Amino acid sequence: MAILDSVVVFLVSLLVGGLGIYLGALVITDTDDYSRAVWTALIGAIIWGVVGFLFGWIPLLGPAIVLLAYVAVIKARYPGGWVTAALIALSAWAATVLILYGLAVVGVGGFDAIGVPGV
Repeated sequence: MAILDSVVVFLVSLLVGGLGIYLGALVITDTDDYSRAVWTALIGAIIWGVVGFLFGWIPLLGPAIVLLAYVAVIKARYPGGWVTAALIALSAWAATVLILYGLAVVGVGGFDAIGVPGV
C-alpha cells in the first residue's frame, strides 16, 4: 500500500504543480493548455533535481544556476523571452501557494507541488 500512496501523492503533487504553471502561463502568455503545463512541471522538476545535484552545492551561485535552469525550461516550452518565463515561474509559484493553502484549509494536506520550486 505504501507504493500506491506514494504514487497518488506524486500524481496529485504533479497536477497541482501543473495547475500553478497553467495559471501562470494563462495570465502571462494567454496559453490555454493544461497538459503542456503538467509536462512542463515534470520536465522542470527533473531539470531542477539534476542541476541541483550537480551545482546546488556551490554557495550563492548554485541555487541561482538551478533557478535559471528551471526558468530556461519554461522559456523553452512557452512563447516569450526570459522575462516572460520568469513571470510565468513567479505566477506559478504564487498560484501554487494559494492552491496548497486552499487544500490545507479544507483539510487536504500533505501534498507538495512537483515542478514549482520552493513550494
